[in-house]
Amino acid sequence: MPSKPAVAKSAQSPAPAAQDSKEEIFRSLIQRHLVSTLARHPETATPRDWWVATSLAVRDTIHNRMIATQTVHNQHNARRLYYFSLEYLMGRLFGNNLIATDLLEIAESALKSLGQDFDKIRNSEVDMGLGNGGLGRLAACFLDSLATLDYPALGYGIYYEFGLFRQEFVNGGQIEHPDNWTIFGDPWEIVRAEYTQEVRFYGRVENVFDDNGNYRPRWVDTKTILGVPHDIPTAGYGTGTVNLLRLWASKSSEDFDLAAFNSGGYVEAVREKAIGETVSKVLYPNDKTETGKELRLMQQYFFVACSLRDIIRRHFRNKENSWANFSDKVAVQLNDTHPAIAVVELMRILVDEQNTPWDEAWAVVGKTFAYTNHTLLPEALEKWSAGLFERVLPRHLQIIYEINTRLLKTVETKWPGDNAKKRVCSLIEESGQKMIRMANLAVVGSHAVNGVAALHTQLLKKDLFPEFDSLFPGKFQNKTNGITPRRWLLKSNPKLSELITKKIGKDWPRNLDLLRGLEKFADDAAFQKEFMTIKRENKVALAEVIKADCGIDVSPDAIFDVQIKRLHEYKRQHLNLLHILALYRRLLQNPSLDVVPRVFVFGAKAAPGYDLAKNIIRAINVIGARINADSRIGGKLKVAFLPNYRVSLAEKIIPAADVSEQISTAGKEASGTGNMKLALNGALTIGTLDGANVEIKEEVGDDNIFIFGLNVDQVEELQGKGYNPWNYYQADEELRAIIDWLGSDYFTPDEHGAFSLVHRSLLDGGDPYLVLADFRAYSDAHAKIDAAYRDKKRWARMAIMNTARVGKFSSDRTIHEYAKQIWKLKALPVSGNFTKLPS
Repeated sequence: MPSKPAVAKSAQSPAPAAQDSKEEIFRSLIQRHLVSTLARHPETATPRDWWVATSLAVRDTIHNRMIATQTVHNQHNARRLYYFSLEYLMGRLFGNNLIATDLLEIAESALKSLGQDFDKIRNSEVDMGLGNGGLGRLAACFLDSLATLDYPALGYGIYYEFGLFRQEFVNGGQIEHPDNWTIFGDPWEIVRAEYTQEVRFYGRVENVFDDNGNYRPRWVDTKTILGVPHDIPTAGYGTGTVNLLRLWASKSSEDFDLAAFNSGGYVEAVREKAIGETVSKVLYPNDKTETGKELRLMQQYFFVACSLRDIIRRHFRNKENSWANFSDKVAVQLNDTHPAIAVVELMRILVDEQNTPWDEAWAVVGKTFAYTNHTLLPEALEKWSAGLFERVLPRHLQIIYEINTRLLKTVETKWPGDNAKKRVCSLIEESGQKMIRMANLAVVGSHAVNGVAALHTQLLKKDLFPEFDSLFPGKFQNKTNGITPRRWLLKSNPKLSELITKKIGKDWPRNLDLLRGLEKFADDAAFQKEFMTIKRENKVALAEVIKADCGIDVSPDAIFDVQIKRLHEYKRQHLNLLHILALYRRLLQNPSLDVVPRVFVFGAKAAPGYDLAKNIIRAINVIGARINADSRIGGKLKVAFLPNYRVSLAEKIIPAADVSEQISTAGKEASGTGNMKLALNGALTIGTLDGANVEIKEEVGDDNIFIFGLNVDQVEELQGKGYNPWNYYQADEELRAIIDWLGSDYFTPDEHGAFSLVHRSLLDGGDPYLVLADFRAYSDAHAKIDAAYRDKKRWARMAIMNTARVGKFSSDRTIHEYAKQIWKLKALPVSGNFTKLPS
């Protein structure tokens, strides 16, 4: 059984006798839920049954805290933060909830006394299919920190029936299968049908006048969908606060057409039900088609409409509240552009339903919303055609036009006669098909806009939104991302957590800056040995996963070189592949070449419609299979692409990593959070000066990171001159050879041009992310890694210094900054004896 996380004990930790009593109570709770809730006999119960019963026993404690939290917040009429995010990459909650409630050791002992295998039981849990990548995982980390820091908050999103997809590799290529994570239910959620909301779509706008002769547009002939809330409690660590994540499931308002059924139209009888439930069916439907685009827009409006109605309901249940103090009690954070339509929906509610004068309504909207931008990539800044808006949300399109008219008057005042400035600032792009710019809408409708790393925010102001930065001085600010140490060290790396607690005490999970106390042990031989022994044990565990999932034998004494993140050209997994090809070629030409053995570990999903990204995945898999089977290189090089990358898999990979690949083109990655997780667990970063890598370098020091390649200014200069990848191809013999090798049929003799998409993108496609320009610097940086790893004492010191110096990247620090500088939110602790179990 793995070591237990070093959970910080409450000041009211029980004496041994009381601990025995708690174990007895907890054991009885498990047994009661197994029999009374699940109707299962202990002798026939499956590991999943035991997991559900144990989860329900933990949930009893969490619900007590949740009720106490809501009572305190309501009594104080607290100002709350409402976090709007289209995804939450929650992973598995069992371990985190046991840690947060200080019940981990008790649960292990109770299950053992019942003759059950704790590890087998906790592995029965599936990852929640509510998110995809860094955006969703950041949202999950923020929920953890908000509760841990006692800030009144709710998260809002969509209860997807199917997650992104379950990934399988067939002949090296990605195959997508439905991720039906809800099929057997989930013990953590609570369905709140009594708070169901109605959402309208389609229809038309009538031009009518009220009794005073004032124009009052009326949205009529609409179709209605119901939003049913599912609540997932989020327990704080070392505190009594339990906040909520409220997710909306779409349901039809007309489930069944009895007349159609009786006349034999069985499919027609449930057509409306199927249409209604489609909205929350799948995370990120493919938007290559017009139907997919329409569904994406409907999803975004559906969840913000439900959420705003719910916020308004919550606000007005307190008799002291009114619209006059709405923005004093409500702070809404828009996590990227996906929820930007909330700006328009709140305006519609105020102007159309409350008859609020436009300027007063706009003032409320501006004080309520804040916006986080997560990308500099133009294709990721959402735009919807005006025709789509007119069909799906006709009244909202009118309001957008009115917002834009007033915005352009402000631009005219600032820059008289400057039509170029108006074109850039306008909410409407009119260069071809008329498009609605959602990022511009979010900027204009929010009182604060933030980037997620210092460099990212600088580029937002300089390159993406310079006109808005000038038009709204002080609106833009930085909030560097962070990660929760409870998930990404305490839970995922329990042995290292125990060692840290032994050296610096138990308070670090709530104050990650305390990790600086490890610096004094960085040169201590005994500590280095303990630290690296744990790293090797984690590598042994990952080697078993690689064998089970990929059928590949790897040595834990090799360098474990890890690149885990969404598959996208700008993240440059194909740069990594070119270097692997170069190493392979060198070894073939000189089998006695003295290199430290390497295991390259990948984990990534490509969007179903992203053909080039899927081609990169196949190239890595097919070339990796050839390398792995080639006895000529003596096992010095192995490639493992673990399928179906997800949070629970990341928790196994990250503690075992020696090297962290953060190799995006400078200026393209907003922040990254995988870089923080890996560094926290003692992996050394090889990376460009991009996103949060810049700040990680500042924290860990130049001697403890491997930086390579072009910086942002150099990228801009090179592209400004007219970048030509052929120049690099012709000038570098090794680079030319491996690109030609990649483009040949050598690795797929029965399939011509298998990797032509990748090959073409690097040369004829213009290499938009400068892979060839950075290849030689990247290869040289890897040579430095090889040299450093040979010096065991030096490598151990560098790994320890990475763990010791990344305290800045706790999501607790990020949330404190948001709360103070954007949300104006005050912590509201919930007091009580939270070590007491419900009997």
